[in-house]
Amino acid sequence: MRNLSPQINFFSIAFVLIMILPSMAMAYDQLNNSSGATAVHVGVVLDMKGRLGKMGLSCIHMALSDFYASHASYRTRVVPKPRDSKGDDLGAAAAALYLLKYARVHAIVGPSTSMQAHFVIDLGTKAQVPIISFSTTSPSLSPLRTPYFVRIAHNDSSQAKAIAAIVRAFGWREVVPIYVDNAFGEGIMPSMADALHEIDAWIPYRSVIPPSATVDQIAAELYKLKTKQTRVFIVHMFPDLASQLFMKAKEIGMMIEGYVWIITDAVGNYLTSLHPQVIDSMQGVLGVKPYVVPTKQFENFRVRWKTKFKHADLNVFGLWAYDAATALAMAVEEVGATNTTAFLETNTSKNSTDLETLRVSQLGPKLLQALKNTKFQGLNGHFQMVDGQLQTSAYQIVNVIGNGQKGIGFWTAEKGLTKVFNLTNTTTVGYSTSKDNLRSIIWPGDTTSPPKGWVANPLYGKKLRIGVPVKTGFTEFVKVYGDNKTRPPEGYCIKVFDAVMATLPYPVAYKYFPYATPDGKSEGDYNDLVEQVYKGKFDAVVGDITILANRSNHVDFSLPFIESGVAMVVPLRDKKKKNAWVFLKPLTWNLWLTSFCSFVSVGFVIWVLEHQINADFRGPPSHQVGTIFWFAFSTMVFAQRERIVSNLGRFVVIVWCFVVLILFQSYTASLTSMLTVQQLEPTVTDLSELIKKNENVGCQEGTFVKNILKQLGFDESRSIKTYNSSEELDKLLRDGSVAAAFDETPYMKVFPIGSPLVNDVSRAVLNVIEGEKMVEIDKVLYNESNCPDSSNSLSSNSVSLGVESFWGLFLIAGLATLSAFVIYTIRFVHQHKHVLNQLEPNASIWEKIIALANNFDKKDLSSNTFKKPGFQDGNTICSVDSGEPSAGKGKEIVRGESSRV
Repeated sequence: MRNLSPQINFFSIAFVLIMILPSMAMAYDQLNNSSGATAVHVGVVLDMKGRLGKMGLSCIHMALSDFYASHASYRTRVVPKPRDSKGDDLGAAAAALYLLKYARVHAIVGPSTSMQAHFVIDLGTKAQVPIISFSTTSPSLSPLRTPYFVRIAHNDSSQAKAIAAIVRAFGWREVVPIYVDNAFGEGIMPSMADALHEIDAWIPYRSVIPPSATVDQIAAELYKLKTKQTRVFIVHMFPDLASQLFMKAKEIGMMIEGYVWIITDAVGNYLTSLHPQVIDSMQGVLGVKPYVVPTKQFENFRVRWKTKFKHADLNVFGLWAYDAATALAMAVEEVGATNTTAFLETNTSKNSTDLETLRVSQLGPKLLQALKNTKFQGLNGHFQMVDGQLQTSAYQIVNVIGNGQKGIGFWTAEKGLTKVFNLTNTTTVGYSTSKDNLRSIIWPGDTTSPPKGWVANPLYGKKLRIGVPVKTGFTEFVKVYGDNKTRPPEGYCIKVFDAVMATLPYPVAYKYFPYATPDGKSEGDYNDLVEQVYKGKFDAVVGDITILANRSNHVDFSLPFIESGVAMVVPLRDKKKKNAWVFLKPLTWNLWLTSFCSFVSVGFVIWVLEHQINADFRGPPSHQVGTIFWFAFSTMVFAQRERIVSNLGRFVVIVWCFVVLILFQSYTASLTSMLTVQQLEPTVTDLSELIKKNENVGCQEGTFVKNILKQLGFDESRSIKTYNSSEELDKLLRDGSVAAAFDETPYMKVFPIGSPLVNDVSRAVLNVIEGEKMVEIDKVLYNESNCPDSSNSLSSNSVSLGVESFWGLFLIAGLATLSAFVIYTIRFVHQHKHVLNQLEPNASIWEKIIALANNFDKKDLSSNTFKKPGFQDGNTICSVDSGEPSAGKGKEIVRGESSRV
């Protein structure tokens, strides 16, 4: 389906704004420069590619230009610093952080949505910079909880009472809200629920639509709503998503007579911008939106807007943006031109993050207070804030008809529903929710008769009689209690049936009836139970019933929810053999050898890197060789005690420790598996083997399996033994009374032939099987079972780990070690090239290597290790008091080249 966005041609809008905004900004900057006033930087965080962002920024520039044109003598000038949020929560936070840290703004206007505002408000609170929003309407954002948040817009909770008044006017008792699954959508729900509760209406179901829902997801949710009795829906989501919702609702027949659709101002504010095809799908929809009194000032601005932006619509958000910029300019002038660049540095460390290094604005608190006290006559009427947010004046109620909308009334907190907007009218007494105070309404289906808001289902009033078997054993599938009137049946099959009934596209009432005698015993076997459906005693039967040819002649079976059949149960035995050298099996010999070589190589390279500068790697040759091996293999258990002082050595050790950690953990896991996991195999794998040996077999009492065993050749009187419970089966297998047992798997539901429920139930079974509900039900039954399936692996046959599993790790370690060694070698040769220059010109390569080796064996006294106080060549003096050489108490003399402190 074609994506019908509520946004109009953005290419034309963007072109107009791109051409006009720079000229507006340039003219505004020239005005500031010529006036000689003090500039106060204010950030603007909006989605510059979205319609709201473009409209808001344009209105901000126009507001500031108009304000300073009429107040040229003012000492201050608000200079906006726009940053693009890119329509993303993280982008808005990054833009705000940039403005606070680098632009040093004293206030931020924006961001666009309630989701983006959460983190931006936290940043503003930390920097004591007011966050002024003209479009974040979610009640989840509260200026009372976050004092540096200023909402120059209506709180969404205010329109909840307006919608509740409409619901009360027409007497609807149940309402289903349809809202977007984010902070914006969820924010209105507490207020909506409270407002509906006050008028004795309730919410039987909530429909939550993901923000990026596909057309199929929307259709699935609408089909679910179509099966409910409630026909009154409240839509609260962004225009793009709402457009898809209404297009699909019309397609599936939910915009016909009997349905009621009410939209919040999230959609109502954009009705003039929606695509004509979307408007066509919304015929009969009711909506609420903030009412703007058509004052002379507003009409003048609207004409100027249309002149500059011919193809761009103007809505209440643009008016709020204009008033927000005006209020901010007035507040800045009220505070004055002092401390416009003053920010208080925070006490931070060198490694502090950007959040920790945010400076605190000294102008912000004063600006916030001045802004909250600002009053004037704005485009949207009288501007005055209470508790940090704009107060609600009135909502207009509109009806989508034809190509647009028609006003049918108003709502105010003082008078409720009224036909005309007149706060000074004294003829209306008290608060009214009468539908007589609204003009005529065209409802969905092009009717003028108000819908009753619900629909009766023909299946309501009749309860299906569901028969269930009574069993003494294997009650995991169906368990019937003696007091069935107060305690319904339970079990796996019952849970599946309940889930299937709940998935049907319409409600079905039913009741369970045990197939039992008055004393609570089973009235017959499964064939008798199925026959009761054919006789009409039961409308359906639920239980562990198998599809058989003779049964299908009299009843219809639904789609099975578990694969049916007969299974053979046999004992298991452990085939694992003990081995004294099992600890070597987790790794192959190639991996053992590779690991050994790697340990030695790493130890040698670390010795090379540390020999000149680290006393721990010096000493007699035997001691140094031992150190190489000790250090290398001690890393296997992270027990190395030699400290590493060179950066190259530390780099190699870090990489190698990571490799050792992965290798050691893999070895441990593999060895644990070999020692603890059972390796089981069945005692019997072939049915013909049982028949040849004439072994005893078992089957459940009263099932058709006994007849199958007799047909296979088992003697009923001697070879076939029956049981009634899993405990009896376990006893027969353990004491050897039977070599194997045969039983049927759990099954399905039975209906009378020709029942209209069969197809719907079968489809519902598929939905349950493919959903998460079946997984939850399976856990109840199969998590308690300890009988493995021969079709699955009976044991975990651990395989030795080879080099191919870790060649990537060894490659990383090898490259790191080789790189460190090469870097050290090049640096060492470069530092000691004077040694090579002192040799005879015709000296051989071997002589050069010996000369370098002699220098390699010496201490590098220029290293930081030997530059520390207390270290000297050949003699080391350690002062306990000050670390300086002294000749008194507290002095210790240590001699020897390899001595260390």
